[in-house]
Amino acid sequence: MLREITLGQYYPADSVLHSLDPRVKLFSTLVFIITLFAANNVVLFAIVLVTLFGIIRMSHVPFSFMVKGLKSIVMLLIIAGLFNLFLTPGRTLVSFWIFSISDVGLKNAVLMTSRMIILIIGTSILTLTTTPNQLTDGLEKSLGFLKKVGVPVHEISMMMSIALRFIPILIEETDKIMKAQMARGADFETGGLIKKAKNMVPLLVPLFVSAFRRANDLSYAMEARCYNGGEGRTKMKPLKYSSLDQRAYICIAAYTIGFFVVKGIL
Repeated sequence: MLREITLGQYYPADSVLHSLDPRVKLFSTLVFIITLFAANNVVLFAIVLVTLFGIIRMSHVPFSFMVKGLKSIVMLLIIAGLFNLFLTPGRTLVSFWIFSISDVGLKNAVLMTSRMIILIIGTSILTLTTTPNQLTDGLEKSLGFLKKVGVPVHEISMMMSIALRFIPILIEETDKIMKAQMARGADFETGGLIKKAKNMVPLLVPLFVSAFRRANDLSYAMEARCYNGGEGRTKMKPLKYSSLDQRAYICIAAYTIGFFVVKGIL
C-alpha cells in the first residue's frame, strides 16, 4: 500500500514534458486547475479530460503508474462523495431511513469525486516529470517578484523541495519499520479502528525518530556547505527559455482561450 503512493516521486523518461522549463509546467498546472474547477458541464469536462490524456501520452509516464497513486486516497474520495451525496439539499430522488439522495447531491457527488481524481492525476504529472531541484528553481524564478515585498521566496521553495524529496524516503522508511514490526509479531491489519490506532504507536515512534534524525543530518550537511539562504547564490544550471517553451506557452494560451470561449457559448 505504501509503495503505491507516487506523490513526490520523479519518473525519468525522454519526453517533451521532461524537457520543458519548470516555469512552463508550473504555469500550465495552474491553468489546468483553474479550467478544471471552471468546468461545469459534460462538454467542458470532456475538453479537460482529452487535454489531460494528451499530456499523459506526451509525458511517457505509464498511466497505470499515475492511477496507482489514487489507491492511497480512496477512503478520502468515498467520504467526500458520500457527504455531498447525502447532505446536499434538493429535489429528493431516493429516500431510506434518515438518508435521502437529491438531484443536486448526486450531481455534486459525481462532480466533486471526478474533480479530485482528475486534479490528483493532473498535478502528479508536475512532480513525475520535474526533479525537486528543477521545481525549486522554477518556483523561485516564478515567484521572484514577491521578494520586493519581503517574502522569502527562496526559503519557501527550498522547504517545498525538501518536503517533496523526503516523501518517498519516509514512505520507504515506514515500509521497512512495518516489516520489522510484523516480523516481531505486530498486527496492523486486524481489529477495529481503535485497535488499529493503538497498533500504529510502535510504528510512529521509530518513524518520527528517524525523520528527526534525517532532518538533523540534513541541517549539518547544509551548514557544512556554508548554506545561508538564496541571497547572492548562483545556479549551476540557470533556467533559460527555449523555442520549445515558447511553443508550449502558445499551446497553453490557445487551450485557455478555447476553453473559456466554449464555456461562454454554453
